Amino acid sequence: QVEVVESGGGLVQAGGSLRLSCAASGRSVSARTFSTVDIAWSRQAPGKEREFVAHISWDDSTYVVDAVKGRFTISRDNAKNTAYLQMNNLKPEDTAIYYCRANSDWGQGTQVTVSS
Repeated sequence: QVEVVESGGGLVQAGGSLRLSCAASGRSVSARTFSTVDIAWSRQAPGKEREFVAHISWDDSTYVVDAVKGRFTISRDNAKNTAYLQMNNLKPEDTAIYYCRANSDWGQGTQVTVSS
């Protein structure tokens, strides 16, 4: 069983930045095993469906959706069993609960609120 915990959310003004963290832990998790895990970030805004935001593969290849391209960056630190989502130039429409998925294990989410 892998536990996935997101952190780093909060309230920020439009144009500001946040860095979300996604930490994986559990008996089967080590730096070696974490390096083989695909990580994805998704978000769910109030009244909307959850939507995919970014992905980083085991080989560090990355992908972000067009809506956040140039503003969000996904990365990972395998030694810390942690992945990150750096969010710059935040917009009110980025307000959502952000979820991390490590392979098939989801976290509980972290709230990001962007005020105008």
